[in-house]
Amino acid sequence: MRRAPRLTLPCRSEYLQSTWEKAYQDHRKKVREAQPLVDTRAPLFLSHFHLNLKKLKLEEERLSIIDRDNRLLLEKVACIMRTRGQTDSRDDYTHRSRKLN
Repeated sequence: MRRAPRLTLPCRSEYLQSTWEKAYQDHRKKVREAQPLVDTRAPLFLSHFHLNLKKLKLEEERLSIIDRDNRLLLEKVACIMRTRGQTDSRDDYTHRSRKLN
């Protein structure tokens, strides 16, 4: 173990000098072995907080609605392509004459 540096003003008493050196060595040991008071570790990973089941269920429902709508549109486009884009509904409305005064 390294010896503490001598004080700049030496004491006349060897006993006082050794007491100060011992106190200083004890202080250095405490500083070296000190544990942190703040916990800086990463927090625990709890999977049930990060896995949002409700959000996943809503997303799956939304995607199924989109798939259904896309399939219906595809069927309509295929029907239009088969019939060459002609309309199958006719305007059967008959115009009535207005009575004039």
